Amino acid sequence: MKKSAVISTLNEFPKEFALEDLLEKLIVIEKIDEGLKDMKEGKTISHESVKKMVNRWRK
Repeated sequence: MKKSAVISTLNEFPKEFALEDLLEKLIVIEKIDEGLKDMKEGKTISHESVKKMVNRWRK
């Protein structure tokens, strides 16, 4: 995560806030960024493939 993303997120919060709220938001942003990176690198599974996998598990 870039420092600028942390600062930008921190600036969205009021003057007083719970640290847990900031950490939760930063974790969500980090996970979204990781998912977007994986998508760009072709490291994802199509929705159709997942549906087939789930159907096999159900049998």
